[in-house]
Amino acid sequence: MASGNNAFPPQTQKEQPGLEYLMNPRPQFANPDYKPSNKLSGKVAIVTGGDSGIGRSVCYHFVMEGATVAFTYVKGPEDRDMEETLQILQRVKRPEAKDPIAIPTDVGVDENCKQVVDQVMKAFGQIDILVNNAALQYEDDSVEDFNPQLIEKVFRTNIFAHFFMIRHAVRHMKAGSSIINTTSVNAYHGHSKLLVYTSTKGAILGLIRALALRLAERGIRVNGVAPGPIWTPLIPSSFKADEIPSFGTETTMGRAGGSIVNA
Repeated sequence: MASGNNAFPPQTQKEQPGLEYLMNPRPQFANPDYKPSNKLSGKVAIVTGGDSGIGRSVCYHFVMEGATVAFTYVKGPEDRDMEETLQILQRVKRPEAKDPIAIPTDVGVDENCKQVVDQVMKAFGQIDILVNNAALQYEDDSVEDFNPQLIEKVFRTNIFAHFFMIRHAVRHMKAGSSIINTTSVNAYHGHSKLLVYTSTKGAILGLIRALALRLAERGIRVNGVAPGPIWTPLIPSSFKADEIPSFGTETTMGRAGGSIVNA
């Protein structure tokens, strides 16, 4: 986490998905004091957007807890982050777990999500946890100039993909399995510069509540996580360089999560 009076250096990345290896400082994906207790031994998890940011942290801690993990990423731009994440996971993998795998795909397409699920079932034979985490966000410069193509792109990645992944994965999930969807504090508070992104996160919140009711009878839990400002590749790739130093300062603690600045 950012701490004290330190601010993030001004920086920007031209395109999404943002790249973790280019960030200054690098995000902190793990708590060095974290003590695993074998909570996920024998479990298989799928994490979308697991190559960087929150997704990387989820993969890391799942593997620390004994899970076998498969994560998705965007082929080409995210290759370096993907390779780094696989190396990180291999270092902490439990002996009884299988090697983690990375699957290149666009989760905004239904058939791609089916292929992800099919590949995981072929490799591991089970799915116990699904984490829908992949997301895009762009600043909205003007309400009058909403870009229909961009709106569809963000909705496809941020919410359509949740439906697609869920519909294919749930066929293989048994009682005791878990679906976790990443929403955002913006779903509750709103964000004046992220109207499209905030709308998708509100839709995810509604999906979580409704799906939890639907799948309860099958013994499958559905939950959500609503992070506040977190230092991930989304930030330098979606905000202007001069907005970065103040990122997270509006929170109660006056700093963002996800990095130690000048530690």
